[in-house]
Amino acid sequence: MDFTFTEEQQAAVEAAQAVFADVAPDGVPSPALTPGAVAEDFDRPLWAKLAASDLLSLVLAEEHGGAGLDAIALCLVLREAAKVLARVPLLEHCATAMAVQAHGSPELAAALLPGAGRGSLVLTAAAHGRSGHDPAELAVTARREGPLWILDGVQTAVPWAHGADWIAVPAHAGEGEAVLALVPRTAEGLTLAGQVSTSGERLAELALDGVRVPATHLIDTADAWERLHRLLTTGTCALALGLGEQVLTMTSQYTGRREQFGFPVATFQAVAVQAADRYIDLRAMEATLWQAAWRLDAATGGAGGPLPVAGDVAVAKIWASEGVRRVVQTAQHLHGGFGADTDYPLHRYHAWAKQLELQLGPAAAHEEALGDLLATHALA
Repeated sequence: MDFTFTEEQQAAVEAAQAVFADVAPDGVPSPALTPGAVAEDFDRPLWAKLAASDLLSLVLAEEHGGAGLDAIALCLVLREAAKVLARVPLLEHCATAMAVQAHGSPELAAALLPGAGRGSLVLTAAAHGRSGHDPAELAVTARREGPLWILDGVQTAVPWAHGADWIAVPAHAGEGEAVLALVPRTAEGLTLAGQVSTSGERLAELALDGVRVPATHLIDTADAWERLHRLLTTGTCALALGLGEQVLTMTSQYTGRREQFGFPVATFQAVAVQAADRYIDLRAMEATLWQAAWRLDAATGGAGGPLPVAGDVAVAKIWASEGVRRVVQTAQHLHGGFGADTDYPLHRYHAWAKQLELQLGPAAAHEEALGDLLATHALA
C-alpha cells in the first residue's frame, strides 16, 4: 500500500501554504472581548487570493475551469487553513460546489460552477437543522407546484450565510430521500437573522416562507444530501486536525522557552508526557481523517468496506471532537495564565476548537450513529 499523497495533492498544499503564510490569527477583535460577532463579513482579501491561486476551483472538473481533484486534496487545504484560523467559507463553498457538480442539473452547474471557481459567487450550506440535533432535512419541507418547488421551514447556524450568494438547503418532500435546493440569498421569502458562533463568527438563522425554487435548482438525486453532509463533516475533521497541530506547535515552542528552576519546562517529565499524549491524539485524528476522506472518494467508484462510508466519517468525527478538545485543554494548562491572555492567540484557537468539536454533531452523536451502523451491519 502506498499512503503518500499524489503530486497534485502536494502541490495544492504548497499553494495553500503560500496563500496562508501572511494570515494573522488575530486579524479581527477577540471573541472574548466582543459582545457580538467579531466581523460582519468573512476575509474577502484572503478569498480573492484563494481564487487567484485556483484553490477555489480545486475540486471542480476541467470543464468547469477546475483541477479535478478530490476530497483528500480539499481536506489537505482545509488543514492548512485552520492553522491560521482562516475566516473564509472554504469548506462550505467547495463541498456545495462538489454536490452541484456531481448531482445538479446542467443548467444549475452552468449557473453556479464557473463563478464558484473564480470566487465571484460564494456558496454555503445549511446543515444544522432547526436545533442542531435533529436531521437538517427535517427542518424544511418542499412541495412541488408545477415547474416550481415551494420551501418552508427554518435552518439555524448557517455559516457565512450573510456573505454568501447561494445557500444549499436540505429539505424533506414527504416521501423518499431528502432533496437539496440551491437558493439565492436574495430570494423572495428568505430572511436571515443574526447568530454568533462560539468562535465569534457571524452565523445566520435562515427562515424560508414560501420560497419558490425552479426544478432545475433542486437536486433530488438519491443520497446527494447525505454525501454533502458527510463531506462537510469530514472537512470539519480536517479543520480540527490543522488547528490541533498548530496548537501543539505553539505549546512546544512556549514550553521550550519557559523556564522554572533553571530548566525549560518542556524537559519536565509531566509536561513531556502530556504533550506526548496530545501528539497521539493528533495522529489518531489524522489516520481516521484520511480513512474517511479516502472512503468518500472511493465510494464514487464503487469501492466498499466492512461498514458504509458513514461509519468511517463517524469514527473520524469522534476522534476530531474528542481529540481537538483535549489538545486545546492541555495547551491552556501548559501555558498557564499566559494561555488565557487575550493579547496571545491561544484563546482564539480554544474558541474555534470548541466550535469545531460541536459542529455537525459532538462525539456522542456520532458514537450513537456508529453504534446503529454496527448493529445493522455484521462484520466478517
